[in-house]
Amino acid sequence: MPRVRDLSLTISEAGTVTARHYAAASATAPTLVLAHGAGADQRHRFMVTVASDLAAAGVQVVTFNFLYTEQRRRSPDRAPLLEETWRAVLEGVATNISPTGMLVVGGKSMGGRIASQVLAPPPETAAWSRVKGLVLLGYPLHPPGKPDAPRTAHLLRIRVPILLVQGTRDAFGTRAEVTPVFDPLPAEVTYDFIEGGDHSFAVPKSAGMTERDVLSGVTSRATDWITRLR
Repeated sequence: MPRVRDLSLTISEAGTVTARHYAAASATAPTLVLAHGAGADQRHRFMVTVASDLAAAGVQVVTFNFLYTEQRRRSPDRAPLLEETWRAVLEGVATNISPTGMLVVGGKSMGGRIASQVLAPPPETAAWSRVKGLVLLGYPLHPPGKPDAPRTAHLLRIRVPILLVQGTRDAFGTRAEVTPVFDPLPAEVTYDFIEGGDHSFAVPKSAGMTERDVLSGVTSRATDWITRLR
């Protein structure tokens, strides 16, 4: 198990949030800052498993709570505050955890979408200039049942490579829906489709794979992708 420590990060006058650092064996390892989805905080089993596996494989990870989950509210903050939180957390990580190494940002569902919005275009700071990749774990292309309300306009302005991990039966965007959106992007996009997977990457029992099997495969492929970034 990787070493894990908690720390507080200030989000301007809006308050502070708790972040969790999963240390890799090497202090010079790339750092992935990973945000949770809309319905759970950084302590959710999915987030802990992915972060722990990545750190054990050589990628240090920092997860964090958005302000609404830190304050135990159920409804997500509005987009400007979610984006402000992302910007402040990345600056805090660059200062306190990874002052010189490569940075990657991403998240589960909403957390990844907000990261992509901040990257389009990124803030003009030294910390954000070190971000070399974007990891999207279940991109919410549209609300379930509302394919005519895509969340995609900003994606054309992203310039760093993207890793998109998506279940083929994700109600927020199936393989048939996401590929026409991501294929034309100027950024290099690498796909990792989970056959039969839903938005949480759960697969049918007939697939013969447990949740642990699926997430182990995801983190293994993500580690390889991150370590090849330059």
